[in-house]
Amino acid sequence: MEVTPNHTQAVSGWAAMDASGKVVPFAFKRRATGVDDVTIKVQYCGMCHTDLHFINNAWGITMYPVVPGHEITGIVTKVGTNVSGFKPGDRVGVGCIAASCLDCDHCSRSEENYCDKVTLTYNGIFWDGSITYGGYSNMLVAHKRFLVRIPDSLPLDAAAPLLCAGITVYSPMKQHGMLRGEAGRSLGVVGLGGLGHVAVKFGKAFGLRVTVISTSPGKEREARESLKADDFVLSTDDKQMQAMARSLDYVIDTVSAQHSLGPILELLKVNGKLVLVAAPDKPVELPSFPLIFGKRTVSGSMTGGMKETQEMMDLCGEHNITCDIEVVSTDRINEALARLERNDVRYRFVVDIGGNGSRI
Repeated sequence: MEVTPNHTQAVSGWAAMDASGKVVPFAFKRRATGVDDVTIKVQYCGMCHTDLHFINNAWGITMYPVVPGHEITGIVTKVGTNVSGFKPGDRVGVGCIAASCLDCDHCSRSEENYCDKVTLTYNGIFWDGSITYGGYSNMLVAHKRFLVRIPDSLPLDAAAPLLCAGITVYSPMKQHGMLRGEAGRSLGVVGLGGLGHVAVKFGKAFGLRVTVISTSPGKEREARESLKADDFVLSTDDKQMQAMARSLDYVIDTVSAQHSLGPILELLKVNGKLVLVAAPDKPVELPSFPLIFGKRTVSGSMTGGMKETQEMMDLCGEHNITCDIEVVSTDRINEALARLERNDVRYRFVVDIGGNGSRI
């Protein structure tokens, strides 16, 4: 474990020590609350598929021990002398970003997520040279720039995954004009998981006609009844896919498994947009004909900047949008990780870090 002189605050957390996939209790230290810092008592932390990738070193970049977690909600306990926007007792959240250069064009536009020097909330290198540790821990010190306020109307547990899953789908929806509420616009959501179910909720809240595209026939009822999707297409059924050809303005693809984009592109109207927000381990198949003959665009999007994240959170407060969650106690983190690996969750696990009582 790295030692940095100003790291004086003792913390209890849960870390993966190697690529075995197990998380164990882990004691470490966080930096003292600096002049621009806010210290938070963590209440809840969402469990993202990215956590699995880092725990298992699937991308080959994990620095062990790794304390995962970047969907963090809690209560402010202390603020630095330069902090004016937050005070003790405030309800706040921390997402994927712990630091950026604050000086480049991206940072000046509050696109901190695209800064060349962006530091992730865990498994990153902070300004002081220390490795960042995430939200599977009982307290966190965050720079004021990388905090968002949680509206009073949103519960801290069901709001936690909005800090990753929520902003990851909100950002491209805003960028591609999906949130303008134009009559007759249609959205396809590929995959009905942690990201997909939030995309459906956003689409419905902003007046889009929403179609869920899935390989699982069992998800049709959930899509239509629970999430109020307008249509459901089984992507393995050629007839269903052909019947939906050239019917969608936008598609958000949330699937992190390797798959072909060809059949999905055929669902788009001429000039339609497909946005990838998941990260399959292997390249996806991208045939050229559906692109050329439909003047279609494929793009990617990664989380969101801080201004956009606050905007999303405020809109969720106004529209009462939260994530559908299963709360687990800290002694069940490994069980939840194993279930997440099997996609056995509807739709997001949230770890009850503060011991507020589990809700299944």
